[in-house]
Amino acid sequence: MDLNKVQKSIGYYFKDIRLLKTALVHRSYLNEKDRDLEIAQHNERLEFLGDAVLELIVTEYLYLRYEQPEGYLTSLRAALVNHKILGKIGQDLGLDEEILISKGEKEELGKARLTIVADAMEAILGAIYLDGGISDCKTFVKNFILIYVDDIVNSKSYKDDKTMLQEFAQKHFKSTPYYKLIFSEGKDHEKTFYVGVWVNKQKIAEASGRSKQTAEIAAAKIALQILQNSINNNVDNI
Repeated sequence: MDLNKVQKSIGYYFKDIRLLKTALVHRSYLNEKDRDLEIAQHNERLEFLGDAVLELIVTEYLYLRYEQPEGYLTSLRAALVNHKILGKIGQDLGLDEEILISKGEKEELGKARLTIVADAMEAILGAIYLDGGISDCKTFVKNFILIYVDDIVNSKSYKDDKTMLQEFAQKHFKSTPYYKLIFSEGKDHEKTFYVGVWVNKQKIAEASGRSKQTAEIAAAKIALQILQNSINNNVDNI
């Protein structure tokens, strides 16, 4: 873990460097027998805080910039704060090489996987909030996340599979899809989540993923195909 390298990469230098160090510790690392015994905390509490800070900053920015209804802003926000884009930004910053993870997790890819990097991005934002306040957080979000707004709007990529499924289900079935975790399996550092999606109280599809979010997106994609086929084939039993 090269904390100076990370600080240079993110453009923020901590007054309390311990906050950054904690933000880069994945839960799985604390189970290692040969870990640094001075490290006693993982980054999930900072991630929890950073997630809320990120959502507030992005929400405020979109509200002030776009005079669009709430549904549009919600979809656009989701496209900006999802694990895929946060993970990619974190990889570009080199965080995947600096996060402390278990040997088992590291043996799989040689570095932290995308969802872990995304979680660390949120944890770093939480750490910046505690260290410097909301203004420094806004600078971080502006420099690394909000720069993608125009591309997302122009390409309409804010319409992910969950958004498209919701629009389709509301239009054709007057119903909003809902998701439910069926079960999960595996150790903390290699869990697989199984999620189902329901429309009109009927389970349409299920899928798995390394996070609940990725499982929901995968289930939405399958469900959308099923419902589109049912409409095309004039099947009305949903």
